[in-house]
This record gives sequence, C-alpha cells and structure tokens, in this order.
Amino acid sequence: MTSTTTPYEVRDAEVIVVGSGLAGMTAALALAPRAVTLLTKTADLPGGSSLHAQGGIAAAVGPGDRPEDHAADTVSAGAGLVDAAMAALLTRDGAAQVRAMLADGLPFDRAPDGAPLLGREAAHGAARIVHAGGDATGRTLVTALAERLRATPSVRVETEAFAVDLAMRNGRVCGLLAFHPEGWVLHRAPRVILATGGIGGAFARTTNPAEATGDGLALAARAGARLADLEFVQFHPTALDVAADPVPLLTEALRGAGAVLLDRAGRRFMPDEHPLAELAPRDVVARAIGRRVAAGEPVFLDLRPALAAKPGGFPTVLALCAEHGLDPFAAPMPVAPAAHYHMGGVVTDADGRTSLEGLWACGEVACTGVHGANRLASNSLLEALVFGARVARDVADRALPPLPPFALPAPPAVAAGVGGALLDAIAAEGRSVLYEGAGLVRDGLGLRAARRKLDRLAAALDSLRDAESGQEPTPATVRRWGEARNRLLVGRLVVHAALAREESRGAHCRADHPLPDPARGRTAAHRVLTLTDLAGAAGPLPGDAACCIP
Repeated sequence: MTSTTTPYEVRDAEVIVVGSGLAGMTAALALAPRAVTLLTKTADLPGGSSLHAQGGIAAAVGPGDRPEDHAADTVSAGAGLVDAAMAALLTRDGAAQVRAMLADGLPFDRAPDGAPLLGREAAHGAARIVHAGGDATGRTLVTALAERLRATPSVRVETEAFAVDLAMRNGRVCGLLAFHPEGWVLHRAPRVILATGGIGGAFARTTNPAEATGDGLALAARAGARLADLEFVQFHPTALDVAADPVPLLTEALRGAGAVLLDRAGRRFMPDEHPLAELAPRDVVARAIGRRVAAGEPVFLDLRPALAAKPGGFPTVLALCAEHGLDPFAAPMPVAPAAHYHMGGVVTDADGRTSLEGLWACGEVACTGVHGANRLASNSLLEALVFGARVARDVADRALPPLPPFALPAPPAVAAGVGGALLDAIAAEGRSVLYEGAGLVRDGLGLRAARRKLDRLAAALDSLRDAESGQEPTPATVRRWGEARNRLLVGRLVVHAALAREESRGAHCRADHPLPDPARGRTAAHRVLTLTDLAGAAGPLPGDAACCIP
C-alpha cells in the first residue's frame, strides 16, 4: 500500500532476506513455501562474494574422514577462539548437507564412478574440499541456486534495492527502509534476515567484489545489535599483485595441488616459516609474504606444479592471469596479501538469532564462533550453507507476536547533489586509512591515527548528508552515499576492536604486542561491543545518533 503521510511506499512482508549470495539464497529457498522478499543491491542474481569463490566447500564426505576431524582442524586454525560446540555443529551439519546436495545432482566435480573429487587446502588434515567447475565453485553453485530461486514462486526478488536502515521499536526489528529504482520503500516485516556478506570493500586492497561494503554489519550496528571479533580480518596470502580493484585471487587450492611460493631469488621460503610450508594457516602464510613485500621484496607463486598436477583444473585462475597479460605457464605470478574475509560480525546463536528480536544473520555478516581468530580454508561456503538453512528453519518455526505500531519516519537526507567525486574521495580515503592503519600488521600508534582520521571522515560525510542538496536521490546516489557511510562505520568498529585487543592472535597481529595473551582469550569483555562502545571511546558523531528508524 502507499502511505498518505510519507513520501514513500509501505509494503508488508512476511520475511525479508537482505543479500543474494549463498547464505541469503539458501535461506530463501529453504523457507519455501513461506513468502519471502529478497532484497539485493546488485542488478541480478546472484551477488556477493560467493559468486567469486574459487575455493570449494570443506566437508568430511571422503573415505575415512570424519566431521570430528574437520571440527578439530577448525578449532586448531582458530587460534584459541573457536567455539568447539559450534564447530562440531558446522562440520556435522555440513557433511550431511553436502551429501544431500551431491545426491540432489548439484554440479560438483566428480570421478567417473560419481564420487566427489576431493582436494586439500591449508591447515586441513585430509583431502575434504569439494569443488564445482574446478576453481569456479562459487559461481557454479550460486548460479545453480539462482535458477532454482527464480523458479520458486514464494520468493519475490527485488534487485537494485539498497537497504539503508532497520526499522526498530523498543528493541524489536519491524522491517527496514530501502531505496529502490522507483524510490523509497519501507518494508514492514516481523522477520529480517541479514545475509549481506563481508567488509572487504572497506579496505583499499581486497579480493572481495565491489558490493562487499559491510552493509549488514553497519545496519545491525546502528540498530544496537551485539557485535564480536571485529578485529579479526583475514588477509588472503596470494592475491595477484596487479593494479586492480578488487585484486584477483589465486585460490588456495593451487597450493594444495603443489604450487609453491618463491622469493626474488627463486628460493622457496615457506618451509623455513612453518612445518606445513605453503599449507600453513592463512595468517602465517600471509604475514610471511607481507613482511617481504613491505621490505620491497617481490614474492611469486609458481603455479606450474599445480597446473601440471591438475590439467584443466584452474580455468578461472588462467583467465584472470590472461586478463592482466600474465602467463603462469611461462613464469611464476607476483602475489601479495589482500583483505579477504571477516571472521567477526553480528553475534548470533546456533540458529542465527541476533540480540535483537526479529533479526537473524547468516554467512559472513554473522559471528557464530566457528571461525575464531582465523577461518579454516573453505569453511566459508560451508558456513553459508549450514547457517542459511538453520536460520530458515528457525524463522519458519518461531512464532512472533504481531508488529507493534510504530511511527513512519522521514527518509534520511542523502547527499545527492554534492557530486559523486566528493563522496568517492571520502570513501577512497577511508579505505586507504583502514588498510594502512588496520591491515595485515597493526600497532597502537597506527590504529589511533586511523581512528582519528576515520572519525573526521565520518563527520565530513555526515555534514554532506545533512546539507540541502536540492536534488532528488537516485539509486546510484543512494548507493554511493550509503556504501560510504557503511564502510566508514565498519572501519571505525574494526579499529576500535583492534585497539582493545592488545595481543597477537590469529589474523590479528599487533607489532607492539607480538605474543598471544592467555588472559585475553574468549572473554566477553574483549570480544563483544555495540555502537555505544564506539561512541564512548571516540566521542559521538552526528551520524551515530541518526542510526535507525524509531
């Protein structure tokens, strides 16, 4: 229906899913035949990082492998912060779900006898990585799910719809405000599922697609949700070292198939760094490369052993190299670390429930405790599958009281008339500040400097937003403004959490606190925060107060 008192349309929905990656589509499909409205800011299905995932799905489905072994590897990689019960749940449910998908005929790579072809990746004790399309697992899988989603009559997909803020009443989520091609829409709904992916786009150098700007984390933060482990950002060791945004990823499966890292002299250096060499945990490999790159020493990945071992197994990698004029058959490829995956996020329980009634989260935007301080390779797609399905079951089974009455708010003032160049400049500066101050290796001095700069940039953006622009917003201007707003908030949250953790653990490396502190393990005081903590530490900013719909 159309409101007669507000300049936008009001639509009632049973369930809103925000995000069109693997987690969001899994949840929407599993909710059928319940009516679902899926919002995605991308132009079509699928979207998000899932589409670009070259690695596979980790699952204990091979001969002699057990979910308990997979869980043990997950706990070991997480540097002391993994919730062991959640890891057991992930690997148990994951193995069952992957077996069901194999039986359902989804296009996984298989041997002539129909058994799945299994690969091995870093920190796994067995070959348990299931692939589809060689190194195009994400694209193959989510494309197949997108076709199923389009054929599901209970799901209504709204593309180019940018979610701006959650609608709240007395700590309960009542829907969300989004900007669509036709204008502002308030989606009034008792159940909202965030499946918006990660925060890689908040960093200047990332493997994530352009849409990975931390939107769901920012939405939840502004609404007052509990957040955790925000300091733990995984940097992928082997992004192709070329001038591109995002930077192309050279999948970890290459190293699992025999690719080796070389220094400038052509010497293999990882055996001196860790007993598992190139298959050491990602944070170890990333820092070993990062130290050399920071010292001006190039690092190369020799793909030729992997290409010889698996002919035709890496079509995506070959295409990416060719796109940048590189021939991996002729020479090793230059690599450097790049922001890749966020272990932190919106705190949820085993069913994806957040601290706010009516709000669920799944996939990379959520913090379930399964990743701890360092995600095990190929557990990300698994997490999306497992918790997307668990969220759907909980949303379908859990009765909620009717929505309380709440005031229909005015849409936020968007900086539509200041020019895209100014907004882009603020956003680009924020990405550079975060990458330099809270990147692969951090210290207190750099983090405090980053906090001051990000606070100033957030205030500058807020002043633009409040200015009278004289122009009507468009999908492009709302998305440009909204993503800049979200990236800056996410950056400030990451820096705040990184300052609070005065130790090195997993993907969080403090040069001024190089050792892990046993007292700073899994304790709520050092893990969980809300937007109130950020405002108290750095001083409130105008944009923090106008954070959600009353």
